[in-house]
Amino acid sequence: MSAAACLSDIFTCARCGYCCQGETTVSLDQDDQARMQAKLGLSREEMEAKYWRVTKGVVQMRIVDHHCIFYSPEQGCAVHEGRPWRCGQWPLHPSILTNENNFRTIRESCPGMNQHLSWEEFCAVFRQLLEQDRRLLC
Repeated sequence: MSAAACLSDIFTCARCGYCCQGETTVSLDQDDQARMQAKLGLSREEMEAKYWRVTKGVVQMRIVDHHCIFYSPEQGCAVHEGRPWRCGQWPLHPSILTNENNFRTIRESCPGMNQHLSWEEFCAVFRQLLEQDRRLLC
């Protein structure tokens, strides 16, 4: 029987902020919204006014200067402990398991991913981690 997999076997966040860059953002479910409100100690109305955009009932974080509103190069993620689960999931996106090119593309952009494992080795550990926790957070 093999030892239990550890997240650090395949990923250790370098807090580089690369995943916070871009013109798109993630949608926030109710749990994400509550976590962020608790982390910042703000009401829903304050969060919507300062940090969120709401379009047809879909709540997302705003983008400022080509990155997530909560990211700064000096501090990193201002809501790291309260970040959305999709942010916590990155870079361990399920598409890695089905497409080696996705794995290679994500690994090239993320210095926290174990650069020494093959796709097959990485996927074996990733699958074991998902079996241990279906909503795996990095």
